[in-house]
Amino acid sequence: MDRRSRLLLFCAAACLVAASPFGAFPQEKESKPAEKPAETPAAPPKEESTVTDHSIKIGSQTVPYKATVGSLLLKNEKDEPTALIFFTSYIRSDSKDVSQRPISFLYNGGPGSASLWLHMGSFGPKRVSTTNAGVTPPAPYKLEDNPNCLLDKTDLVFIDPVGTGFSRAVGKAQDKDFWGVDQDARSLAQFVEAYVSRNNRWNSPKFLIGESYGTFRNAVLANTLQSRYNLYLNGLVMISSVWDLGTISFYPGEDLSYILYLPSYAATAWYHKVVSDRPNNLNAFVDDATKFAKGDYADALLKGDALSDTEKSAIAKKFAHFTGLSEDYVMKSDLRVKLPQFMQELQRTRGLTTGRLDARFSGPTYNLIEDSADYDPQETAISGAFVAAFNQYEREELKYNPDREYHVFAHFGDNNWDWKHSAGEGAFFPGSPNVMLDLANAIITNTRLQVEMEDGFYDLATPFTESEYATEHLGLPANLQKNIHHKRYEAGHMMYLRDEDLAKLKGNVAAFIESASKGQ
Repeated sequence: MDRRSRLLLFCAAACLVAASPFGAFPQEKESKPAEKPAETPAAPPKEESTVTDHSIKIGSQTVPYKATVGSLLLKNEKDEPTALIFFTSYIRSDSKDVSQRPISFLYNGGPGSASLWLHMGSFGPKRVSTTNAGVTPPAPYKLEDNPNCLLDKTDLVFIDPVGTGFSRAVGKAQDKDFWGVDQDARSLAQFVEAYVSRNNRWNSPKFLIGESYGTFRNAVLANTLQSRYNLYLNGLVMISSVWDLGTISFYPGEDLSYILYLPSYAATAWYHKVVSDRPNNLNAFVDDATKFAKGDYADALLKGDALSDTEKSAIAKKFAHFTGLSEDYVMKSDLRVKLPQFMQELQRTRGLTTGRLDARFSGPTYNLIEDSADYDPQETAISGAFVAAFNQYEREELKYNPDREYHVFAHFGDNNWDWKHSAGEGAFFPGSPNVMLDLANAIITNTRLQVEMEDGFYDLATPFTESEYATEHLGLPANLQKNIHHKRYEAGHMMYLRDEDLAKLKGNVAAFIESASKGQ
């Protein structure tokens, strides 16, 4: 084959290879995969805020204020972003020296609840109108100026913990990293310290105002702020308190919950008029029930199975007198009626379930033969109004309208709240979550720290006798016991739902802040 023929044959073979869908077998050096294009780094999380100007009339004065809605970025020890904490602040704008003006940080509980309940029901400049002890009709809801706003006495910062509201973990962190007694307190302590530093409030009188689990948080957070940051507080406002969760848990073999709940059962029975020979005076009736609960009833429960039939029958009769339950039901319950059972049984003959957060509320019972209540009529009566009013208010009037859901409650999914906590008591076995030593330590190390307790007669979530029992068992020296002040209300867990008690609550808290700001 001549040279020209060999060249033509080579070209033809090359064309066949090029046309083949499989191509030629690659050489070893050509087997390296193509390099992936470099990923564009995620944009670093940024703080957001909107500021609007307003005014409100409180009493005889008109208070101008700036409302700031936004987020504050938290970072870890490596300067890496971990969370954006959402908040709404109201700062009086005509203060001559803001560093001298009191500032309060407010939150609800859950754990896992956003702060809209306190925000839209108690001390914020706007309040949603709800039906007292009844179901609030559906939209449109009424949002009105709140004459019981606290802005005449203190600036206000409402905080939503991570996973609630618009607050969320960022960077490498996850929401669940913040879901625990200590994790939660550390993140909020970091927020408070950062907010105080950025806004020149180190010299301001400082207060924490918490509701329900928020009071549990108050104890840990106050201790953390003082021990970690040397940020000393003037006062703590405890709305519907609980510091030892064992006292509201009805554990088998533990009778304290039954003792502490009985006075609240009695107040509830009195309210719903199921008590025979019902007296006119609620306070006197509750006082008598409290004496029975801490006396004969406690003694009987302490005997356990050693209690004689005669003694048991006598106690059941008195229990029935105070609670409106039948003696037969009390006997069958072995003198121990748990909360869900009480909610179901008290008004069973009326076809009604009694409220938990506020026992003045009642709702229809679906299954009248069920042993325990399966919902809380108070919660369902007001939730729609609060959530709708808050979203409308924040997104329209305060001009903060992100394209995200406002999480009223954290979406825990399969993640549980981490209840592990040690206040240094050195207990050999872990018990129920308890922050009493945190609170005691906060008061002992800051002997001018004042504590205001606000509790409702009809609160079946955190009964008033429980909070009073806890303060009597803090182990404080006699001269520091006077730092704790108790107030009672003829309402429930959220006493501010009752207009008369909201006004009373405002008066009590305003006087407390004014006094504690002076170191009294």
